[in-house]
Amino acid sequence: MRVKLLTTISFFTYQLSISQTEKLLHGKVFSQNLPLKNVEVINKTAKKSTRTNEAGEFDIAVSINDSLLFFSKVYFFSRIKITSENIHTDLLVNMIAKPEELKEVVVLNKETKAVWLTKEDIREIKLNAHKSKEGLQIAGYKEANIPNGIDFIRLGKQIHNLFKNEETAKTESPKIPFTQLVKNTVNPDFFEKDLKLKPGEKELFLQFCDADPRSKTLQDNPNILAIMDFLYVKKEEFKKLK
Repeated sequence: MRVKLLTTISFFTYQLSISQTEKLLHGKVFSQNLPLKNVEVINKTAKKSTRTNEAGEFDIAVSINDSLLFFSKVYFFSRIKITSENIHTDLLVNMIAKPEELKEVVVLNKETKAVWLTKEDIREIKLNAHKSKEGLQIAGYKEANIPNGIDFIRLGKQIHNLFKNEETAKTESPKIPFTQLVKNTVNPDFFEKDLKLKPGEKELFLQFCDADPRSKTLQDNPNILAIMDFLYVKKEEFKKLK
């Protein structure tokens, strides 16, 4: 009976010590001295998340040894481990912007576009200018005399066709391959430090994950926490294959 009582007391003491170490951590995320809003702050250990406000600030419950993840589509993924030193201070997180590659640039300026006519068009305009007072015949209207006899309707159609040919159909942006999505989302050292993969196993592991139909769901709805959970699950399956 005494042993059971001591075990119960020890258990509650342990639970109390854990609850006492949990703290509401305040921090700020910035890049080049500018605050970053809507950055996703994830407590990977406790499975909690929040986002930064307009001033780049956030509050999240943490304990010592928790792992915090900071994710934004246009910045490199960042990770900080909570220690006994930084849990009692305001956390400052500096994120580095990803370089953006421009695949195609289209510049349209219809206001300054020159209208080019062929020699045949110019010759016909000159001939019309020397016509007698025949006027321009339009069905349903009285005969109208146009100065110099220029066929403005035909000329207008030619200009309209030039602008019409410039219109391009909207094309859907190509979907990012799953392997590239993972590389853009997690740090390069994630595969070795977190997943414990050997340097030569990274590409083979990504192909193994890409073959899983669930990877297509992550392509349609990318989420850093879901991607990382998926990678951890696939790592266990990958080890069994070896």
